[in-house]
Amino acid sequence: MNILRIYSSAQTETAQSRRLTDRIIEGLHENGHAPVITTRDLDTPLPQIDGAWITANSTPEAERTDADHAALALSDSLIGEIEAADTLIIGLPVYNFSVPASLKLWIDLICRARRTFAYSEDGPKGLMTGKKAIVVFASGGTPFGSDIDFASGYIRHILGFIGISDVTFIAADRHFMDDTALSRADAEVDALVKSS
Repeated sequence: MNILRIYSSAQTETAQSRRLTDRIIEGLHENGHAPVITTRDLDTPLPQIDGAWITANSTPEAERTDADHAALALSDSLIGEIEAADTLIIGLPVYNFSVPASLKLWIDLICRARRTFAYSEDGPKGLMTGKKAIVVFASGGTPFGSDIDFASGYIRHILGFIGISDVTFIAADRHFMDDTALSRADAEVDALVKSS
């Protein structure tokens, strides 16, 4: 089992999304699995895509210059991490009702025509098929799946867009307001691991 773990919280010690993604992996080890873990910590900032990146990505591969390849090198590495994974475990803290900017930068770098999706007569088709994702949704006050949750639906759409339709959410939502939220999320993680 190859797992790509993605941290996107700016907090490193107290982030519930980090704690719960780690709990999933620890639980897998305790239940006899030996996953190979690749970790992408988005607290180390990724660059914003720019004009050079867009030009390089729009240029047919056979016609790309050395500068084009250099512009796409990080994106290629990030996509390679997804390609090598069976499962993505994504920590999704909710910032201002949506995804953190760090996670949006990752999304912009991995959503690439002809690499992670392709256009067809029927519309875009995801190319990262045969994988699953577990998304740990953590919020202080935003209810999971509510009208003000612009994070979970978006990440589900993006994963489906690149071909990952098997998506499970663990919700540690409203944990500043609900004293039971974290214990419920822990129980969800434990149940998920036992069924793996």
